[in-house]
Amino acid sequence: FQFCDGQAKQLAIRCDEAHFLKDDTLMNTSLVNTQRSLSHLNTADAWISTLDNALRTVFAKHRAKRPDPAQGMNTLTLSEAERKEAGALMRVNHVGEVCAQALYASQALATRDPVLRAHFQDASDEETDHLAWTESRLEDLGAHPSWLNPLWYAGAFGIGYVAGKLGGDAASLGFVVETERQVEAHLHEHMQRLPKADLASHAVVAR
Repeated sequence: FQFCDGQAKQLAIRCDEAHFLKDDTLMNTSLVNTQRSLSHLNTADAWISTLDNALRTVFAKHRAKRPDPAQGMNTLTLSEAERKEAGALMRVNHVGEVCAQALYASQALATRDPVLRAHFQDASDEETDHLAWTESRLEDLGAHPSWLNPLWYAGAFGIGYVAGKLGGDAASLGFVVETERQVEAHLHEHMQRLPKADLASHAVVAR
């Protein structure tokens, strides 16, 4: 009886250990599944936020946080030809600002580095002022934004996202730096082509 009693106790202990291991395994599995669910949720939230930002960039009217550099400048001295030329150039500049928003949004979505993501978001916030200024200048000139802005945005976003995912953060930063260098050269060219009398457009492009 003592032998049987000892076996029973050992069997009970082993059963308890088995239940404990099973419960522990179930708990770990549940934790992993929860983390995966949160990861999917965060990814979904990020894409929804990015889509919302894209729609606002392309279709919404923007407001700058900083004062408009063209505010208060007289544009009545422009001839009709000068107004059309300035409007066409500012439309191209506005497209550039739309693409800059797409580029920063795609890079922020692609990176896993929270510091780098914050850097891209700050850059996007700063570029929103430029977007608002060029938009306002187009209105003053009687011109309109490009009808192809949704396509320009989608193309820039796709290029930026692929560069960020395939090249990593180093390539992503290099891509952004080179893009900004090209934009500076482009703006310098536009400064030369804008009508000299259009001081308001010159002020916007210079910022």
